[in-house]
Amino acid sequence: MLSTLYSIGHGHKTAEELIKELHSFSIQFLIDVRSSPFSKWAPHFNRGAIEQLFKNTDIRYYYMGDCIGGRPLNDDCYDENGFFDYQKMAEVPVFKNGLQRLIDANTGGYKVAIMCSESDPSQCHRSKLIGRELLSEHSIEMYHIIAPNKIKSEEDIITELTNGAWDPHSLFFDNDKIPYFKSRKAYKSEPEFVEEYD
Repeated sequence: MLSTLYSIGHGHKTAEELIKELHSFSIQFLIDVRSSPFSKWAPHFNRGAIEQLFKNTDIRYYYMGDCIGGRPLNDDCYDENGFFDYQKMAEVPVFKNGLQRLIDANTGGYKVAIMCSESDPSQCHRSKLIGRELLSEHSIEMYHIIAPNKIKSEEDIITELTNGAWDPHSLFFDNDKIPYFKSRKAYKSEPEFVEEYD
């Protein structure tokens, strides 16, 4: 299926740099998937500030971190060591509903980018949860924006995350065999506000 879904991390970029990257792929909608849409390192990307910023552009901003964010409120999504278990998170009804909205946007041909804090997509729930579910369960490949006119495919990210153990170019390629992932660090003992990087 042709994909029009992208992801981007704001990291330490300026607002102008972020917009330039989005424009290079003709993005129409920016979907904020941060559970806590605030940044102590980049306050210009705090939710209120970014809402105002995008009112002056041709890109529409929406917040969906409450349904497909990387830090669910459901304690059942933690593993025994306090890491987020993305396999469990993928089964939560509110996540499934949020994912369906992305699928519907893709079906409609809308150019959509989901945004979180982490610049490296392989370290973020954008690839390890959302991108993985889109590819494995719906055969939709998300493209991760690295720089203006530069992307990495979800297949490439998963190949990296598995050190080549999962390879879509293999003769034995099977989407059903895409592994599940966990957050890169334990969060259960963390305070409520933590800069999101998973």
